[in-house]
Amino acid sequence: MATSSSLFRSKKLSLFLNLSFLLLLTLYLKTILFPSNLNSTLFHLSSDIRPPTTTISHLRLLSDITTNGCTGLQKYTDNKYKCFYVKTHIGCRPKGYIDYLQIFYCNFGQFPILGHFVLLLWLLVLFYLLGNTAANYFCSSLESLSKILKLSPTIAGVTLLSLGNGAPDVFASIVSFTRSGNGDLGLNSVLGGAFFVSSIVVGIISIVITSHRISVDKCSFIRDALFFLFSLFSLLLIVAIGKINLWGAICFTSIYLVYVCIVSAMHFFCGDKDNGGHVGEAGIPLLGYIDDEKPVLKSGLEEQEQIANFLNLNPEICYYVAKIVHVLELPLTLPRRLTIPVVSEESWSKPYAVLSVTLAPLLLAALANTQRENVSLRSSLVTYFTAGLIGMVFGNLACVTTKKSSPPKRCLFPWLAGGFLMSVTWTYIIAEELVSLLVSLGHIIGINPSVLGLTVLAWGNSLGDLIANIAMAINGGADGAQIAISGCYAGPMFNVLMGLGLSLVFSSFSEYPSSFEIPGDPSLYETLVFLMACVLWALVILPQKNMRLDKSLGYGLLTIYFCFLFLRLARAFGLLNLHGSYFIV
Repeated sequence: MATSSSLFRSKKLSLFLNLSFLLLLTLYLKTILFPSNLNSTLFHLSSDIRPPTTTISHLRLLSDITTNGCTGLQKYTDNKYKCFYVKTHIGCRPKGYIDYLQIFYCNFGQFPILGHFVLLLWLLVLFYLLGNTAANYFCSSLESLSKILKLSPTIAGVTLLSLGNGAPDVFASIVSFTRSGNGDLGLNSVLGGAFFVSSIVVGIISIVITSHRISVDKCSFIRDALFFLFSLFSLLLIVAIGKINLWGAICFTSIYLVYVCIVSAMHFFCGDKDNGGHVGEAGIPLLGYIDDEKPVLKSGLEEQEQIANFLNLNPEICYYVAKIVHVLELPLTLPRRLTIPVVSEESWSKPYAVLSVTLAPLLLAALANTQRENVSLRSSLVTYFTAGLIGMVFGNLACVTTKKSSPPKRCLFPWLAGGFLMSVTWTYIIAEELVSLLVSLGHIIGINPSVLGLTVLAWGNSLGDLIANIAMAINGGADGAQIAISGCYAGPMFNVLMGLGLSLVFSSFSEYPSSFEIPGDPSLYETLVFLMACVLWALVILPQKNMRLDKSLGYGLLTIYFCFLFLRLARAFGLLNLHGSYFIV
């Protein structure tokens, strides 16, 4: 019954998000096909004759258009002028595929509550797509690749599995540096996620399992914590210097390679005596790794039986209900299913496999064209034509070499590599749109987008870690707690060194031989200092308690995080001014 209830809840969430997507798609198409009357009014704005006060405001508006950024948006209260501002101001142009500011001010300007609801609903859909793509496509490809490459469990845990767990943070950081031009958002989202996991998640785990009197391995914890501290201190030096060249960025990223080598050496030479080598295999959990959280793939008939038993429906009626549910789930599933090759036994479908390898090159071509500026029509058509030919060749090969009844058993590497590449592509596209939406929300609300990266984006990307690691610590006994705590430090360290490291490598490479200027956000010092204090607190308390997780560790970590969060949000909303040392009530 519990399984049926879990399946039913999963179906309800999927249906809600798919129906929400259809609603949002309808609203978006309406804004394109039937523009608001405000748009036609704005066309004549510059030629209208108005009273002197309005003329002065209009001249001020035109002068603000020449300034950098989109900071002048909050100066105006009239929706008509805000719409004109976001349409004509270069700094307000979207970094993704949808112009959220124009939709909000030009179509929902008279109904701001509805506009906020629409954007928040789309934010929820994007978070779901990001996590679902990582869990159902990205992580499954990585797991299969690790088996094909015959990686040891420990090495797979600190490389491929860490990448699977940190994919949303890594790609959101890369996008914020390379595409949005807002590196503050990437820095704050990665550091915010690391702070949340190493304080809130570790703190809750320590409080919840206090009565179990569970201890963690001292050598592993000190190794992970010291490497994490060194990574944060290195990042602090980079922020203090204010710039970094290509070689410096490569050296920063290579810290994680040193960590992998040390973990591998400890595994091969010392072995995991206490756990018989099994901790390495469970290692750093992937998204949805816990049995209670990870959905079990079932056939359509089994799902129909479970839904029928749960709802007490006639089997014939349930058959049609299941068909309707399946159709309603297609909007968010079908585009990815048609472009990401999947060769698992449970999800195998030859038509989908053939179509995915045929359409995947076209999606890559579309992404390549959007990443380039001033692309000529001829160049764009050549790219699509080449991708179409490659897709037809791959589709014919897949059609000839695969069976309808089962996935291929040999030559799996090209399929898995293709699935990995396309899941990376979809994760990048979704992360790009998510970052663009958060930047736009920052302009609408009137706060720095980096604050949203530190809170909303960090919390959204870390929610899977919170659920999975706490469930593992509670249900997995001593081994489960060890794995959960290891994941709470090794995972954030991967995000900091690889997520921010690769972002700095790409950004500094684009500026080579000059150095890349680090975004000048003074609040980064606060975040790094509080985060280092959090790790130091655990390093001091745990050895004193004989490495036993208890309430003193948990409450201390929670206190540090909420003190930091209060100071950061108070400054963002103007309630606290550190420079002037006064409070505004």
